Amino acid sequence: MRSERTPFVGGPLDGRVLPVLVGPTGKPPRVYRVPVPGDEVQPDRVYVYRLEPVGHSRLLRLPRGWHYVYDPDAGD
Repeated sequence: MRSERTPFVGGPLDGRVLPVLVGPTGKPPRVYRVPVPGDEVQPDRVYVYRLEPVGHSRLLRLPRGWHYVYDPDAGD
């Protein structure tokens, strides 16, 4: 499978660029979930990131790239 280096914005992964597996069209998944195991004090958490286009081309309005944006309200 092919992966693409995708930047993350906001949340605990802010500023990181991670390889994300892409589908047959070359687009990363719409939602990226990061499970974080808990310990005695903190319960298990899931950080949720949503895919957004970085920009669009002028002529056809096609996305120029993708990044993930932290969604604090979507955590399980």
